[in-house]
Amino acid sequence: MSVVLASKRIKDEEMRSVYCNTLLKIAGQNKDVVVLDGDLMSSMGMRKFADEFPERTFDVGIQEANMIGVAAGLSAVGKIPFAHTFGPFATRRCFDQLFLSIGYSKQNVRVIGSDPGVTAAFNGGTHMPFEDMGIVRNIPNAIILEPVDGVMLEDLIKQTANLKGFFYIRLLRKNPVKIYESGSTFEIGKGITLRDGKDVSIIASGIMVNDAIDAAEALTKEGINAKVVNIFTLKPIDRELIIKCAEETGAVVTVENHSIINGLGSTVSEVLSENIPVPLERVGIRDRFGQVGSVDYLKKEYHLTVKDIMDSCKKAISRKN
Repeated sequence: MSVVLASKRIKDEEMRSVYCNTLLKIAGQNKDVVVLDGDLMSSMGMRKFADEFPERTFDVGIQEANMIGVAAGLSAVGKIPFAHTFGPFATRRCFDQLFLSIGYSKQNVRVIGSDPGVTAAFNGGTHMPFEDMGIVRNIPNAIILEPVDGVMLEDLIKQTANLKGFFYIRLLRKNPVKIYESGSTFEIGKGITLRDGKDVSIIASGIMVNDAIDAAEALTKEGINAKVVNIFTLKPIDRELIIKCAEETGAVVTVENHSIINGLGSTVSEVLSENIPVPLERVGIRDRFGQVGSVDYLKKEYHLTVKDIMDSCKKAISRKN
């Protein structure tokens, strides 16, 4: 792992463009790489791949469970499938196929679930996955990744193409905030400390990493020194780093664009309760369905704002004694 933080946190290239361009490079070097999609080739920006490698592109239509079965079959004959659809359809609609056709059968498949959490925005509640990582977390040996920007996405796609197993990659389609400099590399299963601190540890994933940094910077003005950690692998979780955070700061806040039930908050709480119980506050979706709205509106509605993170940090610190 070789990580360099971006000098400026600015809006970066769309993640779907990075996904397509990275797969184009990999497919040019490896004839076994194949792509599947559930009638979302244009939405995911994959037409360029289809034009370049039509014989390795499978648009199965709005038949997500079938797509997972096809991906498992392609894996069984030696192919390296990347199968994409929106997050809720990649997980809750075809859980049995994920569990049996990929997990139980030990197939080598990467499932990409896009538009996670509130980033589904105007597609509304039916398309808004608050539970997708929690669903996949129940599958033995599944690896769950949530890249935070295009730099991380490119590196993780390259890595998974050369690894064996079932990977669920939770993917923002549009423009992320750049957190890492180009050329950074990452180790699956290991979190990254973005900012040191002694009063509280903010452990964040996905789009919430940028907000966690903003919250830590704002807390500094109030005399609170917050550590910020990016956990991009939900499973296997970086237990060692979580324990270290608890030892060094004595209080933890998790921040996720996902349900706190069986997501990052739950996973971190399991590690803490089994090893080093400290005050924990969880910022995330609290047992609610999705709805239509802009990302900013939905962040306020579900209490995912910078202020919510700051308030949770203060509450966790107040519970230390």
